[in-house]
Amino acid sequence: MFANLSDSLQETFKKLRGHGKITESNISEALREVRLSLLEADVELSVAKEFIARVKEKALGEKVLRTVAPGQQIVKIFQDEITELLGGDAAPLDLNPPARIMLVGLNGAGKTTTSAKLALHLRKQGRRPLLIACDLYRPAAVDQLVTLGKQIDIPVFQPTRGSTDVLAVAKEALKWAETQNGTALIFDTAGRQEVDDALIEELRQLHEFLAPRETLLVADSATGQQAVNVAKVFDEVIGLSGLILTKLDGDARGGAALSMRSITGKPIKFVGVGEKISDLEVFVPDRMAGRILGMGDIVGLVEKAAEAIDENEALHMAKRLEKAEFDFNDFLSQMRMMKRMGGMTGLLKMLPGVGDKLKEIDVDERRLKHTEAIVLSMTAKERARPEIIKSSRRRRIALGSGTSVTQVNQLLKQFGEMRKLMKNKGKMNQLMRQFGGMGKKR
Repeated sequence: MFANLSDSLQETFKKLRGHGKITESNISEALREVRLSLLEADVELSVAKEFIARVKEKALGEKVLRTVAPGQQIVKIFQDEITELLGGDAAPLDLNPPARIMLVGLNGAGKTTTSAKLALHLRKQGRRPLLIACDLYRPAAVDQLVTLGKQIDIPVFQPTRGSTDVLAVAKEALKWAETQNGTALIFDTAGRQEVDDALIEELRQLHEFLAPRETLLVADSATGQQAVNVAKVFDEVIGLSGLILTKLDGDARGGAALSMRSITGKPIKFVGVGEKISDLEVFVPDRMAGRILGMGDIVGLVEKAAEAIDENEALHMAKRLEKAEFDFNDFLSQMRMMKRMGGMTGLLKMLPGVGDKLKEIDVDERRLKHTEAIVLSMTAKERARPEIIKSSRRRRIALGSGTSVTQVNQLLKQFGEMRKLMKNKGKMNQLMRQFGGMGKKR
C-alpha cells in the first residue's frame, strides 16, 4: 500500500537532507515534486493543494530555518500533516448497546467478506458478534456469509429464500438475535454496480428502522476518486459514521485513503490488507503516516507478533535455542509464525528505517516458499537430525520439493553454520550485544 507515494517521498526527502539549510527555493522545488507524487497517487486535486500549502507554511517558519538538521524537521512536518490529513486520532467503533453495525457499499467492494473480518476482529476483543444477511438481491451473498460464518464459528442469520422485504427480514433478525446472546450485530446489506435510487431508498428505510450505532461504507481503495464520490453520496443520504477501505494491499497508489477523510469528514476506521479473514487492521492515522514516510510501524509489528506467537511455543523455542538444540522442526515452526505475521516483506516494511531501503534488501518470498518445501520433504527423523541427510537423501528431498540438489545443499550448509553459531556462546553473546546489549558474559 502507498508504495509509489512512499518511494517518491523518500527521493524528495533524500534531496532535502543534502542541503545545509532549508530555503524557500529548495522547499518550493521539493513541494512541486511532492504535489506531483500526490496527484499520481490519485489524491484529489483540492486535497493535494491544501496539503502542500500547509506544509510550505510550516516548513518556511523560523523554527525550521534555525534547526540543526532541517531535513529531519521537514520529515516531521510531513508526518504531522499526513497524520492530520488521515484523520488525526484513531476513531474507535461505538459499541454501546444496542451495538448495531450496518455495512453499506457497492457490489465488488468486499462488503460480505469485510462483515466476516469485522466479526472476527470483534470476537478477538471479547465481544460476541452476530452476522446478519440483508442482501435479498444476490443469493450468493447470503451463501457466502453463511460459509464465512462457519469458518470463523460465528452465528449467521439467513433470510428465507425468496424474501423481498428487507424491513421484515431485519425484524426477524432482531428477534433471532435475542436468542443468540450476541453483543454486536453486523448487517451485511445489498449493493449495486453503481449508486441508484432504488438502492438508496432501501438503505435509507433500513437505516431508519435499525438506527445503527455505526454505518460504515465499505469502499474499494483501488477505485480511487470513484470511492470518494460514492462516499459523498452515501453520506448525504443515510449519514455515514466511518469508512472501511478494502484491497489497500493491492493498491500501490493509496490516494483514496488520503482524500477520504478530508472530503467526507468521516474517519477511516479499518483497512483490508489481504484476502484472509484475519487481514483487517484498525486504521491508526499516525501509524499509517509512519508507514507512508518509510518510518515503520513498531506498534503494529508488536500487535502482529502478539497475535501470531503462542507463549508456550515461544518459551519452548527459547529453551531449545539456549541449549543449541535448534533443528528443522523448530525452523519450520519459525517460518510458519513469520507467515502468520504477514511474511518477511510485510514485517520489514514495519521496521523503522527499513521501508525506504527495501529495494536494496534481497527479499525473495518465492525462495522462502522453496525453503519451506525442502523442509516439508524431509522425514521427521531428518528434520530432527539434519546430519544424516547424505547424497541419496538430498536427491530425494530435491525431487519431492521441486527444487534442485544445489538448493538443498545450500540450505543444509546455511543451517549447519547457524547451529555452529548457536553452540559458540562467545559469538552468540557478541551478536546479541550488537542487537541491543542483550547478551551476557558467562
